[in-house]
Amino acid sequence: MAIRSRRPGAKAALLPVLLTGTLALAACSSGGSSTTSQNGGTTTAAKTLVIDTSFDLKTADPGRTYEPTGLIIGKAAYETLLTFEGSDVTKPVPALAESFELSADGKVLTLKLRQDATFADGSPVTADDVVFSLNRVRDMKGTPSFLLDGVEVAASGADTITLTSKNANPALPYILPNPALGILNSKLAKEHGATADTGDKAEQYLNSASAGSGPYTIESFNVSSQVVLKANAKYWGATKPVYDKVVLRNVEAATQKLNISRGDSQVALNLSGDQVTGITGDLQIKKTPAANVIFLLANQDPSVSKITSNPKFAEAVRKGVDYAGLLELAGEGSVQTPGIIPSMFLGSLPQDQAAKRDVEGAKAALKESGVADPTVKLEYPSELTVNGLSFQPLAERIQANLKEVGITVELAPAPITTALDNYRNGKEELGLWYWGPDYPDPSDYLAFLPGKLVGLRAGWKAGADKELEAAGAKAATTIGDEARKQAYVDVQTRLNAAGTFIPLIQPSQNIVTAKSVTGLEFHPVWTIDVADLK
Repeated sequence: MAIRSRRPGAKAALLPVLLTGTLALAACSSGGSSTTSQNGGTTTAAKTLVIDTSFDLKTADPGRTYEPTGLIIGKAAYETLLTFEGSDVTKPVPALAESFELSADGKVLTLKLRQDATFADGSPVTADDVVFSLNRVRDMKGTPSFLLDGVEVAASGADTITLTSKNANPALPYILPNPALGILNSKLAKEHGATADTGDKAEQYLNSASAGSGPYTIESFNVSSQVVLKANAKYWGATKPVYDKVVLRNVEAATQKLNISRGDSQVALNLSGDQVTGITGDLQIKKTPAANVIFLLANQDPSVSKITSNPKFAEAVRKGVDYAGLLELAGEGSVQTPGIIPSMFLGSLPQDQAAKRDVEGAKAALKESGVADPTVKLEYPSELTVNGLSFQPLAERIQANLKEVGITVELAPAPITTALDNYRNGKEELGLWYWGPDYPDPSDYLAFLPGKLVGLRAGWKAGADKELEAAGAKAATTIGDEARKQAYVDVQTRLNAAGTFIPLIQPSQNIVTAKSVTGLEFHPVWTIDVADLK
């Protein structure tokens, strides 16, 4: 996810977990482990799917969760008003809502609630449940509360919900599918301390039980070892979950490779490009560019660096980077990103606008900057990996690239907490970081403009580029896909010209499955939908 208030990329202790008892781990022809149970003299086979991943997990409370592993769990246990079909993030589709409509001015989103949806205890999903759940997320002031900043939620009748924003908010249909906005059984949640304010005390209960309407419920939950999901016997949807149990285990990448290779798991989510290259056996490998964008920032505050705030210096860096070499490091499935918006989102720049290396042009720009033999410090998190890719080799390659131009780069890796302090406080001269989507809409990337969250981290204050800021304000309120697409292309073209941020690559997301597992699609927000797996 985007680097906001949580600890980005910080993983819980990586503890390989050995399952015992009824969860036999030998893979079977159905794509998962199987157990048998006696019911009135009839023997039935229970199907269990084992997924290995490196946990980034704090809670199962949908109103508080914002970590990748938590979003996988939330997607399974809590349904949202809208969702996306498979990996397509260009068009929100109904889920608990049977239809939705955005007003012509983009300020009011009206949703009709379907009448047949039920929670795991069999009670109906009501408009009151929706209003309570969304207000709870907004007003608890947890990590995902910003998703509904300034949005008023109300019920208009028994089956109609209105979400009203002060300004045009065309991104809202793309925000609502986030699992953090999963709908709670409000009566049950309130019985266990849920309130729509900062006094909410329902997290402990929601870490041990489910109050949602999703295809799975939570059987057991441990933030450092494993989470077991159980099929919701009262699931209302037409497509019932295939697996009786889904076990997510906290396993470091090398062990994930070993487990999937010998059939002790059926899905591995965190293998690097190098690791999947060595995969053998009867396995499937899905490689696709992730939605994470790795970028360089050049600080625009002269009090931090008179060198990086020089526009011609930034131009020299942009022209001096060997993008093809970075892709080689990232591995097959990775792509160069022409702009800060990922390739699969509305408004992304076409590939022909990607920067190309031009060493002579970089030297000329450096000469025009008037800065002779510059030395700059490049900061980045030392232990953070993104899609299995470490920042260290990327930093070393950039250092070597810029040396050819005449720029000396001093590498300054630091533990994530230390590196984050300088990054968030706008004190880095050069920084190497990444941004992952909060939701699959280009408006999430307006954070890179002057005066905004990431812009300020680059020392870029409001008023620094009024034309770009005006273009961003226009894009934020533009209605209609074609008009929005062009507005965000204009923003990114101007952003690239400014040189404050230099987009580099989208690393590959590599998911390995047993051959018998089907239906898997990578999603940039919740990684995978376990209910789709067959």
